[in-house]
Amino acid sequence: MPDIIAETDRLILRTIGEGDAELQYRMLNSPEVMARLGGPKEMHEIEAKHAKTMQMQARHGFSFLFLIEKERGELVGHAGLKLVDNELAKNKGDAEIGWVIREDRWRRGYAEEAVRAILDWAFARLHLPAIVALTSRPNVPSWKLMEKLGMIRREDLDFDDPAFPPDDRRTILYSLTKEQWESQS
Repeated sequence: MPDIIAETDRLILRTIGEGDAELQYRMLNSPEVMARLGGPKEMHEIEAKHAKTMQMQARHGFSFLFLIEKERGELVGHAGLKLVDNELAKNKGDAEIGWVIREDRWRRGYAEEAVRAILDWAFARLHLPAIVALTSRPNVPSWKLMEKLGMIRREDLDFDDPAFPPDDRRTILYSLTKEQWESQS
């Protein structure tokens, strides 16, 4: 049974559990939503990612979470924390925040609402010292949100990832410390 990690005005943030891969496949796996994440995934890829997510939650006490819209009870996205695991990253093992929102819920503030709750969870309850976020330069909505949250651009941590299309190969990073987050509150 999934655990509720946080609630916002409009969202329930819950852990990912057995059987959730099909829901993600149906609701979040569109070409538009996955455009900057390497494209839509096969079901077995989502199942493998969910298994890894559940292991991370058990081992570290954090993971990616499903975002459930309170009003309709529908999955509107997923967001959460993981460890930087890209072999090309200069900061492998740092806590990383990420998010994806369903296309029909874009531009409604769900990503910001969820990410703020996750940052509160990361710093106040998990006592993490810092969080990083990764994206590509063409993913303007993501890095704009990072900046809105007070995250600082870290060009020293950028790297190229040939697994992505040419426009998205340059991975750019932002970071936020617990002290920076708390000074905004």
